[in-house]
Amino acid sequence: MASTGDAGASKPALFARLVKIEHSVYALPFAYAGAFLAAQGLPSWSDLLWITVAMVGARSAAMALNRLIDAELDARNPRTAARELPAGRLGRREVWVFTIVSVALLVLAAFNLSAPCRYLWPIPLAAFVLYPYTKRFTWLCHYALGLTLGLAPAAAWIAVTGTLSAQAWLLFFAVGLWVGGFDVIYAIFDLEFDRVHGMHSVPVALGERRALLVAALSHVATIALLVAVGVLSHLGWEYWAGMVAVTALLAWPHVDIARRGLAEVGMSFMRVNGAVGLLYGAVVIVATLAK
Repeated sequence: MASTGDAGASKPALFARLVKIEHSVYALPFAYAGAFLAAQGLPSWSDLLWITVAMVGARSAAMALNRLIDAELDARNPRTAARELPAGRLGRREVWVFTIVSVALLVLAAFNLSAPCRYLWPIPLAAFVLYPYTKRFTWLCHYALGLTLGLAPAAAWIAVTGTLSAQAWLLFFAVGLWVGGFDVIYAIFDLEFDRVHGMHSVPVALGERRALLVAALSHVATIALLVAVGVLSHLGWEYWAGMVAVTALLAWPHVDIARRGLAEVGMSFMRVNGAVGLLYGAVVIVATLAK
């Protein structure tokens, strides 16, 4: 049931909840990391502005499309039934209008960045539409989500340079594995619902214990790819000191879950993963400016 506070929430507050604005920490810092690495230092203020606008538009459109596509499924799941669309606090028409405005922001930003961005913006838009359907036919859905967010640093790299480098591809896959790994853990909370309703996930395919192992291996691979980014970018001690902290922070939820169990840890592992994104973005900015 909606709380009294939810009932009186303003439209901006409802849309902020719809798109989980606090989860911007998963993609935006990596977009900035891609931009700073591509520029080998500080990108132009114009590029930073339009990359930010593009990210706001892209992420808002992605989340709104996800909610629209999954509204019926969310209504059947006790964990998600209170979301804005299934609970009736937002209507489909107004969410569609919000989505169109968000896509327009993405396109506007694309036309103010490097020339290839003017032609490539349909790629993330197609990923935003495809991802919500993947759980209906493949357990790889977690990594479809991850690679969709992995477009952020790759797109920022193109926005700054007009091309892709090896580091951009490494960041793309690193984010894909990072997000995919913690989404595997997140899916454990819906394990029984997904089994009953025929949804696909790593926990459904392998069970909870093996799913946690898959998530851990995904994050080991994430660190390996981020190490390769540092090597290829010839970054200094600031990057490597930061990577020690990033590695420790990324490892902590796995240690905590092994020690206390996922039921006891709850959603706190998501907040830690958000901190990973913020920390890595800060590490890259400091390391590139120090070169």
